[in-house]
Amino acid sequence: MNNKNENLQKKIFKLKQEIKLKIQELNKINSLYQLDIQYNQFNKYFAEIFKYIKKCDLKTKKELGQQINELKKNSIFVYQNNKIKIENKQLQNKIKKEKIDITLPGFLFPTGSLHPITTIIEELENFFLKMGYNIYENQEIETDLYNFELMNISKNHPARDMQDSFYLDQTQEKLLRTHVSSMQIKAMLQYPNKPLKIISSGNVYRRDKDDATHSHQFTQLDGFVIDYTANLENLKTTITLLIKHIFGKKQKIFFRPSYFPFTNPSLEVDLILTKKNKEEIYLEIMGAGLIHPNILKQGGFDPNKYQGFAFGMGIERIAMLKYKIEDIRDFYNNDLRFLKQFSLLN
Repeated sequence: MNNKNENLQKKIFKLKQEIKLKIQELNKINSLYQLDIQYNQFNKYFAEIFKYIKKCDLKTKKELGQQINELKKNSIFVYQNNKIKIENKQLQNKIKKEKIDITLPGFLFPTGSLHPITTIIEELENFFLKMGYNIYENQEIETDLYNFELMNISKNHPARDMQDSFYLDQTQEKLLRTHVSSMQIKAMLQYPNKPLKIISSGNVYRRDKDDATHSHQFTQLDGFVIDYTANLENLKTTITLLIKHIFGKKQKIFFRPSYFPFTNPSLEVDLILTKKNKEEIYLEIMGAGLIHPNILKQGGFDPNKYQGFAFGMGIERIAMLKYKIEDIRDFYNNDLRFLKQFSLLN
């Protein structure tokens, strides 16, 4: 019986030594994967030891059981400790690889920006909103009635010719609007017999041949004021403030007589520009005038009680003069080299 115990103890001792060696090896492993494989082998050793311990006497079982439990605790401690070391090392390596050098130059992410035409429209709208105007939205497809008839444009006016306007049917009842002023009667009928300050902007269409200064489609902003005392002096003051807001306080302007079917009297507004040789030139920038009494009647306002003024301008013309652009087609060619020049304006 004693010989049997001795043989069992020798086998158990041998397994204990192997376990101690394996525990030492755990400290040398640098891979989590290998560490887990090595640690899982301990289960095989401990299972074999406990198989032999079961065959020992009670006293030996107790002594060996305590020793094996200590070994087991030690193996768990070494495994967990080394696992933490490996994980920390891997984390430090990852941090080192992903470290950002804050001394490197930053990267400017590409951003979109407003089109120069949109920028001008917003600048004009903000100016008029501060002066108490309201923005009126209107459609681009218009009827002959609102585009021409009610705007005091006679049947034989050249603008009503098929060669000058984009009609959408053979009856010539519908067309692409030729001016934003077509909204004027609609706004007057929508807000009857009360003072009005309205602006509206959008695309207009005319049968022009496209070249450096003409386009079949362009953008306008029109506005009008109806009040009990609105007069020519109010109109000139409004336009003067507007021009100085857009082009600077030193900008000179010139008012000259003109003709429009929907205003009487009518004015053209010119910018006075000085060339390098100090010669002054006059460039038309917008049209304006007092609202024609017929227009007031068509909109439901009594011309004996109310009076008003109206104005209209081409946005492209303003943008070309402000930014010194020589070809109107640049606005529509979508050349990023051209458009990127205006990104800082936004």
